[in-house]
Amino acid sequence: MLRGVNPSTFRKRAVGVLKLHRGGRNSRIRAEMERAFNHVNGESVNSVDVYGEDKASEEQTLTPWSASIASGYTLLRDPRYNKGLAFTEKERDAHYLTGLLPPAGFTQDLQEKRMMAILRDYKVPLQRYMAMMDLQERNEKLFYKLLIDNVEEMLPVVYTPTVGEACQKYGSIFRRPQGLYISLKEKGRILEVLKNWPEKSIQVIVVTDGERILGLGDLGCQGMGIPVGKLSLYTALGGVRPSACLPITIDVGTNNKKLLEDEFYIGLKHKRATGQEYAELLEEFMVAVKQVYGEKVLIQFEDFANHNAFELLAKYRTSHLVFNDDIQGTASVVLSGLLAALKLVGGNLADHTFLFLGAGEAGTGIAELIALQMSKKTNATIEEARKKIWLVDSKGLIVSSRKESLQHFKKPWAHEHEPVKDLLDAVKAIKPTVLIGTSGVGKTFTKEVVQAMASFNEKPLILALSNPTSQAECTAEEAYTWSEGRAIYASGSPFDPVEFNGKLFMPGQANNAYIFPGFGLGLIMSGTIRIHDDLLLAASEALAAQVSEENFAKGLIYPPFTNIRKISAHIAAEVAAKAYELGLASRLPRPKDLVKYAESCMYSPVYGSYR
Repeated sequence: MLRGVNPSTFRKRAVGVLKLHRGGRNSRIRAEMERAFNHVNGESVNSVDVYGEDKASEEQTLTPWSASIASGYTLLRDPRYNKGLAFTEKERDAHYLTGLLPPAGFTQDLQEKRMMAILRDYKVPLQRYMAMMDLQERNEKLFYKLLIDNVEEMLPVVYTPTVGEACQKYGSIFRRPQGLYISLKEKGRILEVLKNWPEKSIQVIVVTDGERILGLGDLGCQGMGIPVGKLSLYTALGGVRPSACLPITIDVGTNNKKLLEDEFYIGLKHKRATGQEYAELLEEFMVAVKQVYGEKVLIQFEDFANHNAFELLAKYRTSHLVFNDDIQGTASVVLSGLLAALKLVGGNLADHTFLFLGAGEAGTGIAELIALQMSKKTNATIEEARKKIWLVDSKGLIVSSRKESLQHFKKPWAHEHEPVKDLLDAVKAIKPTVLIGTSGVGKTFTKEVVQAMASFNEKPLILALSNPTSQAECTAEEAYTWSEGRAIYASGSPFDPVEFNGKLFMPGQANNAYIFPGFGLGLIMSGTIRIHDDLLLAASEALAAQVSEENFAKGLIYPPFTNIRKISAHIAAEVAAKAYELGLASRLPRPKDLVKYAESCMYSPVYGSYR
């Protein structure tokens, strides 16, 4: 029974709901139910009591009987509870569904098989994306079951690379709004706008301003595809319940001339706000989020431009539970691949030399986490560790003679060296053992660059991380062919296996989806209130530990996605353990077996039985 709820009062409220007119609107019923739960004997009951704070991803305790009594047709239009042809005859009779569905009864597995056949018939990836979004809007559990059971096939559809094309064409394919749009027009009343969202127990927010979507640039309001996609993975891969996830786009305009002239563009049609106007809107947003959803809501910044990404993370990391996936998530997943790759190339992390092409938020974020891991393992200072890491930006190698003109986040990487203009010359001068691409520019790891890496490394480690596929610094086939089959390769977007000289190579994917769902679950289930860099290191080490000898034999430095929920549970457990160790966790007492606890917290997409 809910804490503090008088059974008699609750029954009276429930009876009141049942007596609502059959044609009553769903919102009216939900409002009545909320009053029944939240105002008993004149006292307010915290929403956490309803949703269960002891289980991070526990589903709502309410079944849809209240809504179905009002209207069976409404139940079929509610994606959270709709089961389509999987409703049994008994359920159809009990919930006024008889006649509203064809007579056949399908199991959820048969529905999944049918949907997969439909999706595989589509030849255009964007058509698959649109079909999946339609499914999510009409049958939430079937959407997540399909995604979980076919994760390797469907991940590129709902996430990179297809989501990039979806964002580019979002105005043309826009059908039903997903998430919350906060624009400059709402300045001064963001708190009010947040309260328009129907769910009150939010655990994760993914927010973007659309200025740097993948490697595609400023897509403005159409960047909403990214928060929607990320949060679907929080649920499918990390088990955070869908109702606890909130995608948000902050629309401050766009500098994309093509979008400004597009009659189908769905955002504000003016140039981007900057400076004080931008900062004030973000400040109002951050304050309002904490006021509505509390101290422990995780706010993930996504695809902000460099100049805002670093500033926002630095500004709010001490006052909010904030995480930047482009800086921290990418860093954690890449560090994990490097730790795993040591089994193939030998030595410790500090024995290697790293060269980056790209010195933005991804490149510098990865570099800093590598340096931090080195520092912790060798007891060297972070400044000493950074000397093993070199970065190349659009003007060449970052060296000390350029320090005065560098952006602040690049300055720690300005080492003593003569100026070098292009990547090939930098590779020849530095002789790195690891080459990492975060430039967002495709085809920059040329044949000459890869051959140079192979000339002084028996097993050159090459990570071409830029998304989408068209922006990858080199393909898997190019890396294996140009290195004569000696490269250890991973990319940001998926590539098919490559056969070279009779051997089959399996390219790994340094996909942030390995990290952020499990990382977020670990924060939620432990009630962590702030993110410490050691939590990112814990996530990296947990993922690296999941790479098996069988994976290594195929040249993989990441485990297959088929076991991603198990992997996420282990990551969540290690992140939570570190949070408890550092005194950052607020959910007490600490569970004895954190892996089992993480698994018990995970949302299940299997249909329930309705009374």
